[in-house]
Amino acid sequence: MPLTLDDFNNLDVNNIGNWPITVKAVAILLICALALGAGYWFVTKAQLEQFDSLQREELGLRDEFRKKQLQANSLEELKEQLKKIEESFKELLKRLPSKTEVPDLLVDISQTGLANGLTFELFQPQGEREGEGGFYKELPIKLRMRGDFHSFGKFVSDISSLQRIVTQHDITITASPSTEGGLVMDATAKTYRYKEDEAE
Repeated sequence: MPLTLDDFNNLDVNNIGNWPITVKAVAILLICALALGAGYWFVTKAQLEQFDSLQREELGLRDEFRKKQLQANSLEELKEQLKKIEESFKELLKRLPSKTEVPDLLVDISQTGLANGLTFELFQPQGEREGEGGFYKELPIKLRMRGDFHSFGKFVSDISSLQRIVTQHDITITASPSTEGGLVMDATAKTYRYKEDEAE
């Protein structure tokens, strides 16, 4: 027998036992649905959100683990690279003049210019400066030389072949304004000195 609106309007809430079976079934279904909805809203929803959060955290940890594993796998290779870098660094340090060797190096630079037929119009050390990183000092030397293009090229080549490291910067070559003619090269040569106090 189908339920009608009157079946629900005539119900006595104080006498649930006398309700029709179909009404009791609908009431039980509603109570179950409400209980399930409340259970989902107050318990299951929070647990699902926590589960999603834990899943995301797990993915992040898996990625981190993979990265750490790659680093661990390449550790020996990195150690080998570091060893080579340290050896190269030691070799470069040997090519830096000590404080007592700087005057001799200045003489070597001057002699290299003269040996290539250049005339020095300016040879002016600028005084030591703190180098980048703070573990070395650099000594810039302002140079102005007169000669021909071939002699300048040979000078630059010979300077780079010196036993100690000398770099050349801001090179400009112009026609000589003097009556003697030729070319004039302005440049800054830099040599570097490892700080002995830090080396010790």
